[in-house]
Amino acid sequence: MSTMVYFLLYYVVAYMGNAVYGTFVPVYFSSVGCSPAQIGILLSMGPIVAILAQPMWGTAGDRAAKKNTVLAVLLIGSAAASLLMPLSSQFYYLVAVVCFVAFFQTSITSLSDAITLEELDKHKKWSFGSIRMGGTIGYALMSVIFGFIAKDHVGFMFPIYAAVMLLAFMLLLRFPKIAGYQTLSRKMNMWALFRNRTLVLYMSVSFVLQITLGYYYSFFPLYFKEMGGDNALLGWSMLISSLSEIPFLLFSHKLLKKIPIQYILLGAGAVTCLRWVALYYIHNPYAAISTQILHGLMFIVLTVSLATYVNREVPRELKASGQTLNGLINQGIARIIGSFFGGFASEWLGMRNMFLLNALIALGCIIVFAVIIFKRERPASGIPFGGAS
Repeated sequence: MSTMVYFLLYYVVAYMGNAVYGTFVPVYFSSVGCSPAQIGILLSMGPIVAILAQPMWGTAGDRAAKKNTVLAVLLIGSAAASLLMPLSSQFYYLVAVVCFVAFFQTSITSLSDAITLEELDKHKKWSFGSIRMGGTIGYALMSVIFGFIAKDHVGFMFPIYAAVMLLAFMLLLRFPKIAGYQTLSRKMNMWALFRNRTLVLYMSVSFVLQITLGYYYSFFPLYFKEMGGDNALLGWSMLISSLSEIPFLLFSHKLLKKIPIQYILLGAGAVTCLRWVALYYIHNPYAAISTQILHGLMFIVLTVSLATYVNREVPRELKASGQTLNGLINQGIARIIGSFFGGFASEWLGMRNMFLLNALIALGCIIVFAVIIFKRERPASGIPFGGAS
């Protein structure tokens, strides 16, 4: 079997875990009596932990003899920690366990991407989009399957998540060993990446848009149920959002070569604004499902574009750190703002009005970014935009 087939299968399985935990944990918290503000706090704890954990795991990956060893620790640790969740429904206990799970979980995707992208440099017939599409398929399948299970047994998510992470670990054992290059050469600090001003700009745009996505991931399941949808229908909505990623993933390798990344990010921002406006005006769960088609033009575009750019532009000694920094900013800090402040704001404004506010935030972001693009691309500047100055 080709080496890259194991990578493909790994992404299928790993993103099944994301579907179970990421989609249904807000529903679980609601089922055990948590208020919207408490849910916002719980969902923001993971990103808060990520601020400390992701730089640590990224540095560990770059300095380890093999990055695979660090990823194995993350998979096993997240599986074990998740099994503690259903032991009590006390709020402060849930806070502690959420933090424990997040300590291991938050860097899995970043380190997986770092290992995959480095190995892909040796396999020119494969692209990151084709491998990452395995994650989309896995997420889609598990969203529907567990959606039916969650109608009556949402608490089953934790043993299922643990089993899926252990299966991902078994697939990881089939990966070739990817070295942490700082064991062989000079030591470099993650924060050196901030010297790349173009990278900082791209991450900043993604950061603002990911804040609005952070609110979506935390509160769309509750908003969807408020409109009258059940957990099974929620699963179908997540299936549609996942499958909508496939067209971009199929052609991402060619698109990222032909279209400058700044225009790809700008387009993703415009779709983000459109999607939140649509959710503001929609009052029916079946109509809300139709907006999930837009997911494939925003989230996956942001994540794949930046992961590819980071792998291409940062020194090899910082490949893992670059991916975890990207995860820290866009999956960590952005999610804190979207979840934590979104929870309190929802109680004040209501979830419907929050989607309108998110649309305005996205609109402001793309306007500012468009102005920066215009100024940096003026012929008078004499400096190409894509440079890593």
